[in-house]
Amino acid sequence: MSEPWLVVGLGNPGSEYAKNRHNVGFMIVDLIAERTGARFGRHRKAAAEVAETRLGVGDSAPRLVLAKPMTYMNLSGGPAAALSQFYKVPVERIIAAHDELDIPFGALRLKRGGGEGGHNGLRSMAKSLGNKDFYRVRFGIGRPPGRQDPADFVLRDFSPVERKEIDFLVDRAADAVEAVIRTGLESAQNTYHAG
Repeated sequence: MSEPWLVVGLGNPGSEYAKNRHNVGFMIVDLIAERTGARFGRHRKAAAEVAETRLGVGDSAPRLVLAKPMTYMNLSGGPAAALSQFYKVPVERIIAAHDELDIPFGALRLKRGGGEGGHNGLRSMAKSLGNKDFYRVRFGIGRPPGRQDPADFVLRDFSPVERKEIDFLVDRAADAVEAVIRTGLESAQNTYHAG
């Protein structure tokens, strides 16, 4: 059996955060689970909800562990590292799906490694994994308007205008995660950096 991929959606647990900009990572892994018919359940060794699934049918289809840490964003790394150890997933098979302030709303940027850009979830993952070399599927949420504090902005729901597009954009982000796994980073970048 091939090693699985660990896809960590970054967000905050609880219904009050469910539609926040900061929770787009959860939205992405929820959609991948829905597409593959997987259900999330509480993991016995990590503070996370996990769904085990495959991208396609048959033994050759890539195995996926989809994860939503049930800690708050700034402690996401603990569950990610625990799941990496439990499923024996090396860092080069870990993908973080997350919101990104420095990218225009709805744009996607894919990369491996690099800095955290002030994102507490990424900082926590890099620290707990002891390595920054995981993949990132970065979903642009844009900068806050005027002088609004970025910390307040990310914890607000998407605007009514943004909500009209969010299902399509999350669908595209889920496609991008799948493309990194199926065709590799460079090919996925060529496809998804155009928009």
